[in-house]
Amino acid sequence: MTTADHARSSNAWPFQEARFLWNDRLKAKLPEKGYVLFETGYGPSGLPHIGTFGEVVRTTMVRRAFELATPGIKTRMFTFSDDMDGLRKVPDNVPNKEMIASHLGKPLTSIPDPFGTHDSFGAHNNARLKAFLDRFGFEYEFKSSTVSYKTGEFDAALLRVLEHYDDIINVILPTLGPERRATYSPFLPICKKTGVVLQVPIVHRDVAAGTVVYEDESGQKIETPVTGGHCKLQWKCDWAMRWYSLGVDYEMSGKDLIDSVRLSSRICNILGGIPPANLTYELFNDELGQKISKSKGNGISVDDWLKYAPPESLALYMYQKPKAAKRLHFDVIPKAVDEYVDFLDKFSAEDDAKKLENPAWHIHGGKLPTESVPLTFGLLLNLAGVCHAEGPQVMWAYVSRYAPGTTPASAPMLDKLVKYAVAYYSDFVKPAKFYKKASADEITALVDLRDSVSTFTGEPTAELLQTLVFEVGKRHAATFPLLRDWFKALYQILLGQEQGPRMGSFIALFGIKELLALLDRAIKGDNLAA
Repeated sequence: MTTADHARSSNAWPFQEARFLWNDRLKAKLPEKGYVLFETGYGPSGLPHIGTFGEVVRTTMVRRAFELATPGIKTRMFTFSDDMDGLRKVPDNVPNKEMIASHLGKPLTSIPDPFGTHDSFGAHNNARLKAFLDRFGFEYEFKSSTVSYKTGEFDAALLRVLEHYDDIINVILPTLGPERRATYSPFLPICKKTGVVLQVPIVHRDVAAGTVVYEDESGQKIETPVTGGHCKLQWKCDWAMRWYSLGVDYEMSGKDLIDSVRLSSRICNILGGIPPANLTYELFNDELGQKISKSKGNGISVDDWLKYAPPESLALYMYQKPKAAKRLHFDVIPKAVDEYVDFLDKFSAEDDAKKLENPAWHIHGGKLPTESVPLTFGLLLNLAGVCHAEGPQVMWAYVSRYAPGTTPASAPMLDKLVKYAVAYYSDFVKPAKFYKKASADEITALVDLRDSVSTFTGEPTAELLQTLVFEVGKRHAATFPLLRDWFKALYQILLGQEQGPRMGSFIALFGIKELLALLDRAIKGDNLAA
């Protein structure tokens, strides 16, 4: 079988999405525009956040899967910024709030930049978005709503909306309350006097002239073209018009937009288009199980994650079960890092079909790094704890002994993990450490472990040392009826935490001499002052 054959039969969800797009949405035919279009959307009233990263990285994964499964078919990906939307409230995280408040209701690209670095607030946030995406090496084409409206790119589609005004209204009105129904129009005129995006009733439409008439606050009737950026569309209609005008073939969205997808799809059909294939992904929850909100500030940001772990680990977290709700908090980071490293290490030994189901293939678009990482992130965290690492140099003294010849220069990925581990330990592990005082029976077991380690003459491999610790625990079954109780006691007494590493691996990294000193302190009770 060829690689494309494996791609067409792979069970990895990006390949499943690619198959649905090609077979069901496109009917196995190249669109007339000559390429398959993927799109992600961005509301630039706020800065890019972890949801932005998740949507772009997941869409990129589907795009790469599609390209492998359909060789020769050209694809493009638009990142679309709805920067012509009227600003409804002043964001919390900007300077010059009073100035911003005086421009409420205007398109973001018509509001001065409160940061003073760009021509408008919209331009500033668009620049932040592009810098954010470029930081991760995403391949995309940026599209501005303002540019598309004002240059006439959307004109034909806007006239189509005007032509099918009544049909579109009949789709939207049943979803609105009585008060909103009385004033709703898909067209939002841009006031010539104030520049504000107006939510006003349309009192007349002229399909032939391509204009609408609305009544302003003074009661004057104003006629304005629907083209050329003189009007903007309401959100659901705008989304549908964009799909129709650009020919969007694939766009995913969050669970909170299920109704919007349904309505926009109906409008897209009315316009004569075919709605894109859509994946509905679940939203993230914080450590308490509550939905993450930018306004609440709960959860974790991209920069928060990248302070403690590589971006590939975040990409893995986004890859895993996109349709399932997941907690997004600091305590998920170590597991994500170790799972990423594990998938990376397994890749080279897997057959072609299995490689396409390995998340590492999707994270790297099939172009994986070759460096092997000999230590888990969890093990590095525990090493940081016992040696009270304040910097990577202390850690590397142990790492280079464990893996002779390994240096920060020869193992850059490992060096990054060491630095991440020090940062994570300092901010999260160290403040939570609480060393348990060993009981008399536990001291007896610790003395036995010390004696067994001190007389150990075999090769100090992780496997043999794990067996040694295991055998000591079995000899003290009266104190530790379950072996997991023995290991838990070691974690609590020696490491000051409830959970810990595989002890054999930890000892091999930490060192026999160092472990004996650690056991001596615990036996004397000096560990409580660690």
